Amino acid sequence: MDSEWALEVMHKAPYITVSFTDATGRPYGLPLSLASDDGVNWYFHCALEGKKLDAIKIHPEVCLSAVTRCTPTVGPKDATFTLQYKSAIAFGKATIVEDDAEKTKGLRLICERFLPDHMAAFDSSINRSQHRTAVVRITLTEPPVGKRKQYDENGDEMKQTHS
Repeated sequence: MDSEWALEVMHKAPYITVSFTDATGRPYGLPLSLASDDGVNWYFHCALEGKKLDAIKIHPEVCLSAVTRCTPTVGPKDATFTLQYKSAIAFGKATIVEDDAEKTKGLRLICERFLPDHMAAFDSSINRSQHRTAVVRITLTEPPVGKRKQYDENGDEMKQTHS
C-alpha cells in the first residue's frame, strides 16, 4: 500500500512500536504513544533518563511499526485460520528535543491526540511537569509503506486498492 495509506494507519494506531538499537547493537523495541501534525515529524514523551534516550544518543536511526484493525478470522472461502490487519512501517531519525517551544508543541500534539477532552488542563500540566519530561522527535527519513490483509463483502481478499 502507498505512503498516504500507511500514514493513515499510523495516525489511527493506538500506539506505534518504535525499535531502537542500544550501545551493544541489541534491538530494543517498545510500543509508544506518538503524535504528528505533518506525517513527517512524530513525537513521544518519556522520562529524562532511560534506555530509549541512551540508545538515541548512540544510534538515532529507528524503525516504527503500527497495526490497526487486527482481527483473527477464518478465511471466508477456504476456512483457513488467518488474521485481518492494516499495518505500516517507517524509518526515521530520533532527536531529543531541547527547545522548550518544540517540547510544548510535541506534548500538545500527544495530548490532543489521546486526551482531546482534557485540553483545558494542558497549560497547568505543562507548567508542573515539563522540566521533568523528555520529548523526542522522530523525523521520517523516507515515506512509510503499508500492508494489509482484508476481505471484501464477497469474501475475496482485497489487494492494492484503498478502503
